[in-house]
Amino acid sequence: MEALNTVEIIGYMASVMVAISLMMKNIVWLRWLNFVGCSLFVIYGVFISAWPVAGMNAFVACINIYHLTKIYRAKGVEAATA
Repeated sequence: MEALNTVEIIGYMASVMVAISLMMKNIVWLRWLNFVGCSLFVIYGVFISAWPVAGMNAFVACINIYHLTKIYRAKGVEAATA
């Protein structure tokens, strides 16, 4: 059996993170874990020169950051008014 190389390990870790994120009930955890998975997929895609993989996951990572920013800003407003 062939030993896994670092790039393959990154790809597997990315897949696991995205899969785990989709099992989350808490949207904040879902977004964070999905962001980590997407970021790992960007690294993986760049290493194997799979630009559609890297590009699409970079886009999804940005969407996760956008929604996390909205969530944390809304929580900040709620805390300030409470």
